[in-house]
Amino acid sequence: MPRNAHSISRRQISENALKVLYRLHKSGFKAYLVGGGVRDLLLGQEPKDFDVVTNATPEEIKRLFRNCRLVGRRFRLAHIVFGRDIIEVATFRGHHDTSNEKISKSNAQGRLLRDNVYGGIDEDAERRDFTVNALYYDISDFAIHSYAGGIHDLEKGILRLIGDPDTRYREDPVRMLRAVRFATKLNMQIEAVTAAPIKQLAPLLKDIPAARMYEEVLKLFFAGHAEQNFDMMQEYGLFAPLFPAIQAQLDEYPKGACAKMMHAVMRSTDERVKADRPITPAFFYAAILWYPLRQRADEIASESGLTTNDAYYAAMGDIMEQQCRTISVPRRFSTPAKDIWQLQLRLERSLNTRAFKMAEHPKFRAAFDLLQLRAEVEGGSLEKTATWWNNFLNADEENRSKIVRSGPRGNSRNNNGNRSRTGNRRRRPANKQPKAAE
Repeated sequence: MPRNAHSISRRQISENALKVLYRLHKSGFKAYLVGGGVRDLLLGQEPKDFDVVTNATPEEIKRLFRNCRLVGRRFRLAHIVFGRDIIEVATFRGHHDTSNEKISKSNAQGRLLRDNVYGGIDEDAERRDFTVNALYYDISDFAIHSYAGGIHDLEKGILRLIGDPDTRYREDPVRMLRAVRFATKLNMQIEAVTAAPIKQLAPLLKDIPAARMYEEVLKLFFAGHAEQNFDMMQEYGLFAPLFPAIQAQLDEYPKGACAKMMHAVMRSTDERVKADRPITPAFFYAAILWYPLRQRADEIASESGLTTNDAYYAAMGDIMEQQCRTISVPRRFSTPAKDIWQLQLRLERSLNTRAFKMAEHPKFRAAFDLLQLRAEVEGGSLEKTATWWNNFLNADEENRSKIVRSGPRGNSRNNNGNRSRTGNRRRRPANKQPKAAE
């Protein structure tokens, strides 16, 4: 497609991406903007990032750019760093026609472990995952090169894999997650042949490194389409390999509290993204793992006779450790998630003067948000607790004092089955001696 046949203008491309494209071109190399950046511009959307592809090798790219660092083992990439902006530059990929394990290697299931095979633009296009990503913007003449019917599929709203789906998914099982993410993000239909093997091959996701899966989960659930992605992942069996503890509860109680919580969390996350409000993995994991945590705490309390608090503290380590086997949640998020869990136990026991100190806790707001989600799911006494806290937080200082003096209504049991200790109990003065026996 020559420049006069498409709508992409250089004004829409980031200045740093243009710098990289021009320097490669002026140094005698081929240079193209590729994939999602071109796709999104053609759809009238704002690209999240701009990726570049070239016939220069990673070492040649590094010699051209002082602000370059080489990354990746499975496939060598160059990152050109402009402050907080990073332009990713890849060398054209080629076909695996060599037995040299230093540059290409697959495991027994067909997953690519190493992929440093270089080729030309035609081969690179065949190695792309979906047709709508096989789009190249040429900086030399501003034309767009479309392969495998990419432009046609983009116009028709069809998501289609390039090549045999079974083989391509086995090469990189994460492509199954990308199929779901692109379908919801771009409002496209996954083509029948592309969708057919997904359910059968979904267990292959268990072999993907947990650190890589963390990034994929952020893309799936923190981009404004969390609820749609969750539903589609359930449909294709893609959720279970990532969140086994949650899936066990969803299977056992398909219409229970855990299922309601999942939809409430996903819906809330989407609303926050659309309202441009902050979202954090700490709260996300604390919320979706709450019911597996509660179940594990009940099991520990029953087996060991520990108190409710001690059982919960023990369960927190178990649940987070189990989750990190499939998705490597960084400690900077797993530790605050545990803080949010601990506060859940205290929120139900602090409907008195302790509320003032509780409200000053750094993770109080996140813990209160989780309490509200739990109240939405379970109702009952938990809903009354959430209402009490909401009234307390929205009151001025004088009314807050009245609220804490009045305490909760009744002496109901809390959500763990223990009698609430938040009532106004009469205590014997510390210095008062008991009456002597007559």
